[in-house]
Formats: sequence, structure tokens, C-alpha cells
Amino acid sequence: MKVGVLALQGDVPEHRAAVSAADPKATVVAVRAPADLETLDALFLPGGESTTMARLLELSGLWGPLAEALAAGLPALATCAGLILLSDRLEATEGAPDPPTLGGIDVLVKRNDYGRQRESFEAPVRVPSLGIEAFPGIFIRAPRILRLGPAAEPLAWRGTEVVGVRQGPRWGLAFHPELSPDRRLTRAFLAGARAARRRAQ
Repeated sequence: MKVGVLALQGDVPEHRAAVSAADPKATVVAVRAPADLETLDALFLPGGESTTMARLLELSGLWGPLAEALAAGLPALATCAGLILLSDRLEATEGAPDPPTLGGIDVLVKRNDYGRQRESFEAPVRVPSLGIEAFPGIFIRAPRILRLGPAAEPLAWRGTEVVGVRQGPRWGLAFHPELSPDRRLTRAFLAGARAARRRAQ
């Protein structure tokens, strides 16, 4: 299986290491140009700075081809800034311009709504559909999922608050599973992508 990691900005090495640890048989490639999207079975959109990532997507020529690949059903796991980029709608951030988004997940999200870098924290996350009752959720300047539209389904909770969503083959997480040694979420996403590839063949 060929797995891409968007490698324009953010915690790219951590995502590549997480994928390799979760599935040693996967071929992991850095995605920096439209040609890198070809023949991918899955894509990871890492945490980072969403405004910078959006600008680099435009400059690299990736914006249109990536939007097309996602619309065509490419499985994607988006964390933190990646979730912001895949959100259909953003709540306006006071005092700062918000980036354009690719869309694809029917949610309303607000950037950095858990606080600044110094207010980052770790808290247990539940993922009932995967049988996970306590996943180490690492929240760093995390976006908050304010509202789910009818096309999106909740995937992960911190207490009663939704911190992860799924819409078809696209997952969006407010926290960073790649920063934890726990590979259950990454492994589950890759298993779903592999199943989708088999169905398409």
C-alpha cells in the first residue's frame, strides 16, 4: 500500500514514523507536488500552521489536484491543522485571517480554540466504534469542532465533546495521534484504506 504524507509544513517526520510503525509493509512517500498524489492509497494531512499550509498548497500547485483526489474518494486522515483544511466551514478567528479550506468534512471548526501553545494538554479520548476507551489525546493549539453537519459522524470524544469526526473515507482529528506511541488509530485508518483499495480493484 502506498501512503502519502503532505510534506509542505508541520510535523511530517512524526506522521511518516507513525505510519511505518503502524504498517511496516506500507510505502510512505512525501507529497510536495501534484505528481506525488498519483497512485496513493491513503493520505495524511499533518498538524502545523493551517494558514501557512494553505498558502503552500496554492504555491505548489497542489490545491486543485488535492481537492480533486479527495472528492474522488482518496482516504485521508487529517490532524489539527489538517482538520481545519478539510472542514467545510470555519468560525471566524478574532484578530487573524482564516485560511481557505479544501472542505470535505461537514463540520464547523474554530482554530486554536483550546488556547495557545502553553495551554496545550493531554487527555484521554474515547473512540467507541474502534473499541478504544482511553487513547492518549495530545492537544496542541487545537481546533475545536463546534458543530457537525448531517454528512459527518462523530468518531472520537473527550468527555462529552466531539474531538474527532469521520465522513466517508476522510477522518478529521483535533488531537495528534502521531505524537503518541499508541498506533491504534493510525492502524485502524490504514486498515480501512486497505479495504477500500481491495473493493476498488
